[in-house]
Amino acid sequence: MSERLFPNVDWTRMFEATAETAYMTIAATLFTIIIGIALGVLLFLTAPGQLWENRKVNVIVGSIVNIFRSIPFLILLILLIPLTFFIFETIIGPTAALPALIIGAAPFYGRMVLIALQEIDKGVIEAARSMGATTSTIIFKVLLPEALPALISGITVTAIALVGSTALAGVIGAGGLGNLAYLEGYQRSRSDVTFIATILILIIVFIIQYIGDAFVKKVDKR
Repeated sequence: MSERLFPNVDWTRMFEATAETAYMTIAATLFTIIIGIALGVLLFLTAPGQLWENRKVNVIVGSIVNIFRSIPFLILLILLIPLTFFIFETIIGPTAALPALIIGAAPFYGRMVLIALQEIDKGVIEAARSMGATTSTIIFKVLLPEALPALISGITVTAIALVGSTALAGVIGAGGLGNLAYLEGYQRSRSDVTFIATILILIIVFIIQYIGDAFVKKVDKR
């Protein structure tokens, strides 16, 4: 049945491409969480009136975040080709796409982390400070737990954006469903290949959204 409906689809290759897309998304998301939270917390704590108030650091880090989250992903891919080749000695394949994916997503998520932290009731932070809590205690016992629902919502949005970025990276040789849809589908006028690749990308997006929503409901105590 499937052979009649989708005669040009190589299902083995399609599932391999799906695994490559999932790998790029998961790996990039994990690094994005770590770097993004670090950037967001640093921006929050170095802001006026906060524990590490430092205007110079805040402006420098804020400028770096704004610059990298403003660069179109395709241009970022091209700009990072020397760095990618230096690290992996290749610019082809799923792993080679990770530097651009992470550098493109982490500043975006870092800004979302900052917004989430700014929404925390200042009284909660002041109460922790008045009880002599250390900076690390405030970060890990107050700031991150209080902002957790927003942090999870933010990484859900970021992960979905990363799925789109992996498809774009695939066009220039990163592998995955984007690469398959472009080379085997669009360039060879095989619409069934493009259609199935698109459906699989949508399924990945729906799974990410479902998992993200489930975690938010679990941790949101409001």
